[in-house]
Amino acid sequence: MLAVFIIVAIIVVIILWFISVQRMLVSLDENVNNAMSQIGVNLTSRFDALTGLLDLVKGYNEHEYKTLSDVIKMRTSIGSHSKASDVEAQENIITEAMGKIMAVAEAYPDLKSNTNYQNLMNSLNDYESKVRQSRLVYNDSVTKLNRTIRMFPISLVAPMCGVSARDYLKTDDAKSDMPSMK
Repeated sequence: MLAVFIIVAIIVVIILWFISVQRMLVSLDENVNNAMSQIGVNLTSRFDALTGLLDLVKGYNEHEYKTLSDVIKMRTSIGSHSKASDVEAQENIITEAMGKIMAVAEAYPDLKSNTNYQNLMNSLNDYESKVRQSRLVYNDSVTKLNRTIRMFPISLVAPMCGVSARDYLKTDDAKSDMPSMK
């Protein structure tokens, strides 16, 4: 009788442990999803600011407007289940568009001195800062998730719960060499 009680107690403890691990993994996974969603929100805001700049460029250079419009149309939504590679692709689109806008601004000094242009560039810098912060939060969340699912015995439970390691967002060394957007 005592042996049956001990076996039942051990099974109950294992079930409770499994439930608590599953809840912890869900929480960590949702933190990563939330961080990715925040990146998506900030990227969308940056694209909106780029669209405003695009309207300003239209008045100065119709050909460049068409090129930039085509680049900006390549954007896609970044959601909670997006991958790090999706974010990096969007970053590349923004970098390409910004390079073209900067070239137009250099060619048309009155555009560069336009108050709306300066305000939109300041907005873009703000959004860039927010995206950078969101990327840090995302990578921190991924570190916590990946570290947890690699540790024994959780490493045995994570696959059963459908939780797997996530990719980090890479830093772009070329961005540190980018000219100021001011």
